[in-house]
Amino acid sequence: MNTERWRVARRELEHEQWRKLQALLAAIVPANEFQARKLNPFGTFSSLTDFRTRCPFTIKTELSADQLTHPPYGTNLTFPFERYTRCHQTSGSTGEPLRWLDTNESWSGLLDQWTQIYEAARVTAADRCFFAFSFGPFLGFWTAFEAAVRLGGLCIPGGGMSSATRLRVILANRATVLCCTPTYALRLAEIAKAEAIDLAGALVRLVIVAGEPGGSVPATREAISKAWNGARVFDHFGLTETGPVGHECFAQPGLLRVLEAAYLAEVIDPGTGAAVAPGVAGELVLTTLDRSASPLLRYRTGDLVKALPPERNPDDCVELCLEGGILGRTDEMLLVRGVNVYPSAIEQLIRECGGIAEYRAEVKEERALAELELHIEPEPGRDAEAVRTQLERLVRERLTLRVPVKVLAPGSLPRFEMKARRWARPTALKSGQTAP
Repeated sequence: MNTERWRVARRELEHEQWRKLQALLAAIVPANEFQARKLNPFGTFSSLTDFRTRCPFTIKTELSADQLTHPPYGTNLTFPFERYTRCHQTSGSTGEPLRWLDTNESWSGLLDQWTQIYEAARVTAADRCFFAFSFGPFLGFWTAFEAAVRLGGLCIPGGGMSSATRLRVILANRATVLCCTPTYALRLAEIAKAEAIDLAGALVRLVIVAGEPGGSVPATREAISKAWNGARVFDHFGLTETGPVGHECFAQPGLLRVLEAAYLAEVIDPGTGAAVAPGVAGELVLTTLDRSASPLLRYRTGDLVKALPPERNPDDCVELCLEGGILGRTDEMLLVRGVNVYPSAIEQLIRECGGIAEYRAEVKEERALAELELHIEPEPGRDAEAVRTQLERLVRERLTLRVPVKVLAPGSLPRFEMKARRWARPTALKSGQTAP
């Protein structure tokens, strides 16, 4: 690495970040009620360092509270409502989903960021991209598809199809790029074997994955590549609340690069909030520099990451690089097929369903990723099948996830006088960890 050249380029990047941050703050105060409420007590900021030191963090619970108090979209809106054209939402794993709005301008910025991801993955207009998504409310589905359209490639939506049908469509359309979660890439290969669909004829050369840490885990990447005839696996990450955040380094798989022209990124100690040094695991904090329509300032993502020391950045890259990708979560969370599932969210749905005397959540490791099954004991006199069906429906609607529910005989599950222990997890999935 040319250290002096890196320092000059880094200073230029930070100068541009500061320019964008100043423009963002000028746009949202006082127009954005949510942000003005938070920022007014702190006055103006004199530098990026000053901003990182004095600007308060934003956490998901305060966003949820704002939307509950000011339904349905909350007050984190900078422009008149008539300017907003896109509505997406999070998975709602910690309660009600967060709804997120965008204007045409902010949406275009998100597509610009996704275009950078495609360019980094070496996707071109000559590619045929298949999107193995349900095209539900999550932002990533739609930004990925529309950015590929903008890039000029042939885009093939896979919503509303069975897995076997998706496989046949991939083959019939001679798709060269597959976009899905790591789990689903493996699942499709499993279905191909069961249905006698020969993937030897597939032309998929690139599998772009997100939604789970598996895309940066060597063993999972290898399994996906092997299942898809040696296709390159390319990881990226983002959030509905922020947009597309980064992508893997093409020359160095397992290393994620943050799009710092669009995000002011920090890595902090989850307990103290203080910045941690490169090489130390901490929580990723993001400020959205290009999404003024529904901005986030110092948003605590809950993702555990480890910044690569700058001197080890590949190809003189000046952007923040995350070693090993997203390492896990700061709280008790389980990733199931790309959806964040919290014990508290399951508890809420169990109680909302009603008619359940006791329950247990069984967490299993399948193909190195996590799967969830709920075991329930219906209350005496209740229609067990009706309760089971109702709970499966609630989980599917609220978490956008199909979770099997098994009915057990009365008295099968333990009762508790002290703190309940209803989550049966393998050792690798204990509190504070996630499936790789």
